[in-house]
Amino acid sequence: MANEQPARRNEVAPFTGRMTVTEAMRHHPVARWVFFSFNLTGCGACSISEQETLEQLAAKYGIPLDDLLDELNATLTSG
Repeated sequence: MANEQPARRNEVAPFTGRMTVTEAMRHHPVARWVFFSFNLTGCGACSISEQETLEQLAAKYGIPLDDLLDELNATLTSG
């Protein structure tokens, strides 16, 4: 049919500041490694709450939210 759109790859919604840590890790398995790159490892002394939003997490640890989201969203387009 002439009006059909070409098939698109499965597009994944971007990470947002309102997502919880748990949602982010479920959203894309590489998110864990992005957290590690920002030294958000969840060690006993500074554990991150899986129920915190990414916005809360960034504010708590002084990380610019845009930087964290940029890195997380880059995982969706790589590979």
